Amino acid sequence: MNSCALINLGLIDWAEAYGLQERVVAARKAGAIGDVLLLCEHPPTITLGRNGKQQHLLASEAVLRQKGVALHHTNRGGDITYHGPGQLVGYPILNLAAIRRDIGWYMRMLEEAMIRASADFGVTAVREAGKTGIWVASAPGAKTCAAPEKLAALGVHLSRWVTSHGFAYNVSTDLRYFDLMVPCGIADRKATSLEKLLDRTIAVSEVAAPLAKHLGAVLNLEMQALPRVQFLEALRQPEQNAHTSAPNETPAAEPAPQPDLEHARSDA
Repeated sequence: MNSCALINLGLIDWAEAYGLQERVVAARKAGAIGDVLLLCEHPPTITLGRNGKQQHLLASEAVLRQKGVALHHTNRGGDITYHGPGQLVGYPILNLAAIRRDIGWYMRMLEEAMIRASADFGVTAVREAGKTGIWVASAPGAKTCAAPEKLAALGVHLSRWVTSHGFAYNVSTDLRYFDLMVPCGIADRKATSLEKLLDRTIAVSEVAAPLAKHLGAVLNLEMQALPRVQFLEALRQPEQNAHTSAPNETPAAEPAPQPDLEHARSDA
């Protein structure tokens, strides 16, 4: 079983986390580091994926500024979604070629890990045909919803079989922010959270450990928690080595990119 470094970044700006993802992806492609799972929360942020439609953003930039919501365009698959405090965001940066060369299967495994984590809290989450993410129609002690509500969203990117971006699981997210958009471009569905479903306070940290455990199980990876400082130091080493390589050295030819299959597989 291969290992996967588990790094908890805490609350981090989306752009800063994206910059870190790019560094980790480059190191993973070069074989300088192993697989990595970054877990974090973001300040209020809306992101538009490669398939995102501007009309699905219902608020003007002035309104977003007033509410303190950042807006970013991104290269992940999918449409539009919200990130904010109380939402567990996971960025698995994995060499899928060493696990299974199947982006559809990978998306289903991300869903499976979140379905299993939800079950740990007594919530039955399911998949919906033609839609990504996980959905909940009812919860313990709650009335059945008129239509299944979205508990977690997916949006991934794949380059030379190395994954980036990932999942967003609503733990105690302020769901009012989803009113600023048409979440994932699906007008007739709402978002929900674990806290709303269970009608009790839940910390993001309570969900992080079981979700990471289940993700390791479905991908056959051994999760090994590393302090953020230790991981960043390990990441800097190959970067420094690359900068100090011979200046006249001819760079290796860039391998042909893999087709962007993920854009047809994720909805945000």
